[in-house]
Amino acid sequence: MTMIRTETLSPDAPGLARAAQLLAQGRLVAFPTETVYGLGADARNDRAVARIFEAKRRPRFNPLIVHLADAAAARRIAVFDDDANRLADAFWPGPLTLVLPLRPDAGISPLVTAGQATIAIRVPAHPVAQAVLRAFDGPVAAPSANPSGKISPTSAAHVLAGLDGRIAAVLDGGTCPVGVESTIIGCDAHGPVLLRPGGLPVEAIEPCLGRPIRQRGADAEITAPGQLSSHYAPEAALRLNVTAPAPGELWLGFGPDCPGAALNLSPGGDLTEAAASLFHQLRALDEMATPGQAVAVAPVPERGLGRAINDRLRRAAAPRE
Repeated sequence: MTMIRTETLSPDAPGLARAAQLLAQGRLVAFPTETVYGLGADARNDRAVARIFEAKRRPRFNPLIVHLADAAAARRIAVFDDDANRLADAFWPGPLTLVLPLRPDAGISPLVTAGQATIAIRVPAHPVAQAVLRAFDGPVAAPSANPSGKISPTSAAHVLAGLDGRIAAVLDGGTCPVGVESTIIGCDAHGPVLLRPGGLPVEAIEPCLGRPIRQRGADAEITAPGQLSSHYAPEAALRLNVTAPAPGELWLGFGPDCPGAALNLSPGGDLTEAAASLFHQLRALDEMATPGQAVAVAPVPERGLGRAINDRLRRAAAPRE
């Protein structure tokens, strides 16, 4: 891939206009959402979408999320059932992605959906994401703005560390407040199914639906982003659910009972704080680790945002594919 000069844009009127112009030219622009930074391209442009896969070195069978400015735009490209309408009305804009049947006349590049009959869509809440989507006035395919399988970016500096010279621009909107990717829900004939835990806890979703949500089977085909067994991986090897690190390990703590931890996701045991700091601290530990040094991670409760945190940690610790 030919290296190019990556522009850093401010989230003001000239920066937003430049971002929209680059997207209209079929080029790649990273921008902040409330979850992580996304790597945006015109979802209707085959060549632009192909550039996402090239820049990230992402496998083509892994579908992308399409970001839209509002639910009305989403309903023009996907078919909503009652459950999807209920979820969209309750949680959009926000960290929720819905996987729904793609309308035949939607005009979306088949590369976005990996050739499937469904599409992953969301309406982000971040004001900069909203502004660039409205300035561009079209659907934007945007996976996380990092090399495929590596730690997701929660700042413009993280984006540049992985993709500088490979994308046209990054729109610097500061640090992402949620810090883990969106929750993904599929809506099919059997009802809603959790495809990926994320920034919207299941405990908020189930009362909205009025029933428990189904879980994705371990051997189910890949229908949405973030389902590869190895993903979000730092360079250092991770060992999970560690209450006492082995000699020589760096320890990533959680809560007040981690004396000697190199870093702590949340000294007070707050899952929202832990989610927001997860990818930042994994990057920091990568920089601290000496060659061959492992990172031990303290247990994180499997509730609320803890489900998303543990999902990312399990994938980060999995054998590299």
